[in-house]
Amino acid sequence: MKFTDGFWQLRDGVHASYATEVRDVRLSGDRLAAYAAVQRVTRRGDTLNAPLITVEAHAPAEGVIAVRVTHHAGKRRKGPDFELPGADGHTGAASSATTARDGDTAELTSGPLTLRLPTKGDFGLEFLDADGRVLTSAGRKGTAFATVDGGGHHVFAQLALGVGEQVYGLGERFTPFVKNGQVVDMWQADGGTSSEQAYKNVPFYLSSRGYGVFVNHPGKVSFEVGSEAVGQVQFSVEDQTMEYFVVAGPTPKDVLTRYTGLTGRPALPPAWSFGLWLTTSFTTSYDEATVNSFVDGMAERGIPLSVFHFDCFWMREYQWSDFEWDPEVFPDPVGMIARLKEKGLRICVWINPYIAQKGALYEEGARKGYFVETPDGDVWQWDKWQAGMALVDFTNPEATAWYQGKLKALLDQGVDGFKTDFGERIPTDVVWHDGSDTERMHNYYTHLYNKAVFEVLEKERGAGEAVLFARSATAGGQQYPVHWGGDCWSSFEAMGESLRGGLSLSLSGFGFWSHDIGGFEGTPDPAVFKRWLAFGLLSSHSRLHGSSSYRVPWEFGDEAVDVARQFTRLKHRLMPYLYGAAVEAHRTGVPMMRPMLLEFPGDPSARPLDRQYLLGPDLLVAPVFSADGRVEYYVPEGTWTHLLTGETVTGPVWRDETHGFDSLPLLVRQGAVLALGADEERPDGDWLDGLELRVFAPEGTGDFTRTVTVPGLTGEAAAVYEVIREDGAVRVQTATDRPYTVTVVG
Repeated sequence: MKFTDGFWQLRDGVHASYATEVRDVRLSGDRLAAYAAVQRVTRRGDTLNAPLITVEAHAPAEGVIAVRVTHHAGKRRKGPDFELPGADGHTGAASSATTARDGDTAELTSGPLTLRLPTKGDFGLEFLDADGRVLTSAGRKGTAFATVDGGGHHVFAQLALGVGEQVYGLGERFTPFVKNGQVVDMWQADGGTSSEQAYKNVPFYLSSRGYGVFVNHPGKVSFEVGSEAVGQVQFSVEDQTMEYFVVAGPTPKDVLTRYTGLTGRPALPPAWSFGLWLTTSFTTSYDEATVNSFVDGMAERGIPLSVFHFDCFWMREYQWSDFEWDPEVFPDPVGMIARLKEKGLRICVWINPYIAQKGALYEEGARKGYFVETPDGDVWQWDKWQAGMALVDFTNPEATAWYQGKLKALLDQGVDGFKTDFGERIPTDVVWHDGSDTERMHNYYTHLYNKAVFEVLEKERGAGEAVLFARSATAGGQQYPVHWGGDCWSSFEAMGESLRGGLSLSLSGFGFWSHDIGGFEGTPDPAVFKRWLAFGLLSSHSRLHGSSSYRVPWEFGDEAVDVARQFTRLKHRLMPYLYGAAVEAHRTGVPMMRPMLLEFPGDPSARPLDRQYLLGPDLLVAPVFSADGRVEYYVPEGTWTHLLTGETVTGPVWRDETHGFDSLPLLVRQGAVLALGADEERPDGDWLDGLELRVFAPEGTGDFTRTVTVPGLTGEAAAVYEVIREDGAVRVQTATDRPYTVTVVG
């Protein structure tokens, strides 16, 4: 929210009070509290009839400092609050913070991060790295509250931006990748991929200077990123108090590791989920015969398929979600699922948390009080999406267990995963079972929804087998993968929007991400579909899905079939490498699809790039966004090898290339050892059977060592190889007795 009218004035109706002068600072072990007057105090009378802003600081985890700004402390906190599984209070670890007073300054230090503030005089906060460099600061107007005529009470902060500093993240946003100059509101909305609205709002941003900021408020947080004040990131909440965390680096990877350590690391998706998913599409006509024609058609054309997804109309019209198969089109769902599984497929079905009035579950849920209610005690309903739909109240443990029980019945039929659609259209004129604040619950609802579904999958299928295909999320939602980019158009422009959104989400703590290959709305031109196939199959997860038209490759010509076959099989061969990157995302929070900034933070040319990415640590992917195959992309320092052609490129350099539909820039970093499997038919085979270690050794004959771990299907190491070059010769040390081959490139 904007409070000022230019630099000098406040907006009409706004009354702002800024922390101006330090009146007291108290240190207590690992905590610090400061009290700041909002005006100069020159005599005792100045302390009367004037506010005092309280600023408290502590360290919830090593390298993370929390700052809480409070005006009036008496407001009852109704919740919900973000779960912080990595906070010291949850882990049982002792606080990592220390405090000290040195002359006219006080400090709180946690790991490589220090908060410094004066003990008298002008109020201000500085955040310093391990070398004493100021990362950011809250200066003259950096800590404040404001009242707005007719608009409530707001607490806000401003953190300084350095010259050239760039800001990223804030969820899956389809607006420009670098957020400087943007106004970003955290408010879940079903807005597609071509607007400033977002399905996944995460009040966390990452700075190119090597730190992050997380606003610990699940409701509406308004960010002014170098917009209202061009040298500041301002964030505000409508409340009496606001807490934000500054997260240390020094590298962007370090920031994400600390942030996800605090808010939760992604679960490791099962290996089968990395294969190709095919769906019925949304409003198309389909039955079991249609499904079999799709599945058999893929097999006949040599396109390996891993997952088949049934979208909304697996249930009867007007009855979503009652979790009952439509008997008119699927008279034998258990038998059908078994027959599909005999073909080697996993099964996913579409669900949402809305219960239509026509379905049998509505009467049961209403009678038992499992739905969100109006202030008058009625069931909250509307007709958007489903006629007379109600909303499951996941703040009610009994309602959650009831909903999970309906899903268990589907799992007992043989279903393997759920597409958890929606979760954004959450009303604020309601009453929650646990008394939660409606504004805070609007964004947070999706977290409870996805958590409930993920937990029943883990319970029934076992750890390591749970996987969602989720559309909405907020901070902490990365724990329940996978997430996809929502409803995009079927165009090159929408393909670019989708990638921007995914890269933005990856810098918000999410390790796994997907999108609808070919676009959701409309029917793509064959050129769009073929280019999107290569991009989609070089993403962490890959799904063919549309709205009113099918997405089977032969609908787009024989060449589309060839492209789908080629890149699906390539992805399967890459699985030993890709699953290693997935394990890294699970253990460290560093995403599989990495903006160039993550791997090359010291390269200014790499920081704003949003049309290319690293897939894992060593593969550079530059999707082609044109029918004619022309693509411009940036190659960082070093020698890189085109995986598909063997051509080498030495950077730093910009490249302008033209690629056929069977190709795109897919470059391997110098020094990499790429583990390639031999099985092109499935993503979850025996990766050690016929394993190839392809060595992209540095030029020359100098010594070189690289350790490669090939994971098993559970994520634990199946084999470790130490690749060594000495005196120009390459050898491998390993404890495994499984045969493998070594190919030295260059």
